[in-house]
Amino acid sequence: MILSSNFPDNLRKIVCAVAASLCLFSASAARAQQGQEEPVETVNTNLVILNVGVADRKGGAVTDLSRGDFNVYEDGVKQSILNFEPAASPFSLVLLLDMSGSTLNFRNSLQLSALRFIDALGPEDRVEVVSFNDRVQTLQRFTTDRKKIAFAITDLAKGKGQTYLYKALDYSLQQLAKEGKRRKAIVVLTDGLDTEMSNLDRGSASQAATNEEAVAAVKPEGAAALRSVLDAADRQGVTIYPLALPSADPKNLLPLTPQQAAIYTAARARMQTLADRTGGRLHEIRRLEDMGRLYAEVAADMRTLYSIAYQSSNARAHDGKWRAINIEVTRADTIARSRPGYYAR
Repeated sequence: MILSSNFPDNLRKIVCAVAASLCLFSASAARAQQGQEEPVETVNTNLVILNVGVADRKGGAVTDLSRGDFNVYEDGVKQSILNFEPAASPFSLVLLLDMSGSTLNFRNSLQLSALRFIDALGPEDRVEVVSFNDRVQTLQRFTTDRKKIAFAITDLAKGKGQTYLYKALDYSLQQLAKEGKRRKAIVVLTDGLDTEMSNLDRGSASQAATNEEAVAAVKPEGAAALRSVLDAADRQGVTIYPLALPSADPKNLLPLTPQQAAIYTAARARMQTLADRTGGRLHEIRRLEDMGRLYAEVAADMRTLYSIAYQSSNARAHDGKWRAINIEVTRADTIARSRPGYYAR
């Protein structure tokens, strides 16, 4: 906007202020029309963030602890706790649904079970629904609106094709990064047979003559895509809960060729690693009727987790080496469960 030099100074200031306000309003309106939310404060990537479950001797969850009940050690050195969230604090979580061809036969059970999971969450938990097959897409952005979440699960979750699990996990972590300092989790229902990873495993085991040789030829934890997901989860303190569909359980698929044995065994091992390294749990669905119950168990487990953040006292902050984490609880007869450590990348 150009104003004549003859234009009075006081009116010139008023017009400029109004123009600036209109520009800001237009930008906000455009974001609203596109369904975008305002950005949330980002996390400090130097923090180590842990989701921690505590159980008594009988396995029952202990949910009434405070910051002073925890001691955190990294490589044997006690760390100062900078932030503590009680078990009742809300989560931001991605509900990740496998819509590849291998899930076509039980979509109805999958959707009903996912709805049961949503019903078991807390009212302030924010959920984003993401589906994946040949492509990864958000069906519903982060919201607490249960009707919108349910619509995404029942009406929008469709498709078939290949399985890009690790691209979907990477995408989900990018979405969670926008959720700032909230507690974070990914709940993924899948058979674990990532298409690209399976092709690599098949190549690694191509010369094997027996199932044992084929399984030994594949190093599941060495996959670059898996390491990338784990590193990103470490930086944000994201807990991953895989629910493993029975369609890829090698015990249910006998007899197997050597290459099949390598692919299926490695896929299941990687899902176990996703859970173990992030402090989650792998739930194996042995019967489709168990799917709803296992989803509910995940929701219940999330409601028992504390969140702890500390700044590592290690002077070599990003040397790429493994940092072992140990958590002690001062209350007698209790044990803590969390991720075992992280690579300082």
